[in-house]
Amino acid sequence: MSRKSLAILSAASVLALSVSARAADPDLTVLDWAGWEIDGMLQPYVDKHGQKPSYVFFADDDEAFQKVSSGFKADVVHPCAAAVPRYIDAGLIEPWDTSKIPEFANIPARMHEPFTNDQGVWFIPTDYAYTAIAYNAETVPAEDVASVQVFTNEKYAGRISMPDNTDDVWSLAFMATGVTSWDNVTDEQFTAAADWLRKVHPNVRAYWSDPSELSQLMASGEVQVAWSWNDPVAILQAENFPVGFNRAAAEGAATWYCGMVNMKDAPGNEDKAYDYMNSILAHSSAQPLLDAIGYALANDAAMAEIPAEALAAAYVDPVTTPLFVQSPPTTELRDRMIEEFELIKSGF
Repeated sequence: MSRKSLAILSAASVLALSVSARAADPDLTVLDWAGWEIDGMLQPYVDKHGQKPSYVFFADDDEAFQKVSSGFKADVVHPCAAAVPRYIDAGLIEPWDTSKIPEFANIPARMHEPFTNDQGVWFIPTDYAYTAIAYNAETVPAEDVASVQVFTNEKYAGRISMPDNTDDVWSLAFMATGVTSWDNVTDEQFTAAADWLRKVHPNVRAYWSDPSELSQLMASGEVQVAWSWNDPVAILQAENFPVGFNRAAAEGAATWYCGMVNMKDAPGNEDKAYDYMNSILAHSSAQPLLDAIGYALANDAAMAEIPAEALAAAYVDPVTTPLFVQSPPTTELRDRMIEEFELIKSGF
């Protein structure tokens, strides 16, 4: 699947959100991010079962959690790490049997250890990338995006875009106000970050919810600077748009990782859930993931097979500047961030 076709698929998927599954294998339903039905990553599963899993798509972690906590039945869900504690606390998931997932041994321990206890492994990391400053390299001078304070710059009022995503906007706000981790955030630090987001809000042209939406906003010229994931940049690169992606701002960039949780009392075939996991983590999945949306597979052995220049071109090579790691916040902090962000978007 090309990046261009992925953009089209993503847009179509968003329109179909919460309506019906993309009909395929009735024995396995995956609740996933729009655009994640990536052919190359699914080929081992298709080779074994003759068709892809059935898919239902979502736009952000909050939507996915609300969907399953309201009774929607899926077999596997794809949250990012920061959202996983809510699934555990709500009793929605059960541990994975990692003995059935051979490539689990190649996932960095730092990714799965926060979700491992005496009951087992609750979350299998599958992918990671960054959130950083995307910009039109023809119209925005590099010095203007040397700091994340560009989002408060009146020069770009009405020409910036922010993600409609709790984790991304708050990691940015904390970085912008001098906080390098949301572990043990004080009330004063939270208030300073919220005040910064309120300062940014009047400059926002749109809060984007899907990579294709942001890429279209930038391609049209409506948006010049955005806080972006890798995939909108990948889409724009494929269209030969002069997009820059600065992961080396003075304050740094954010990094995050996502993966799969095993839903409790799921309706489908448990063995197929493991076949799906093994398909996603296969060495053959690393390049299709990088090509489609510019993400890295959370399988170090597989990523080691990709040339360094290809990693750099997709902006998933190592960075030396500070990184705000979107590790799981406490449930209390995340609920507070969600509530405050909704107020800010509403102008309060």
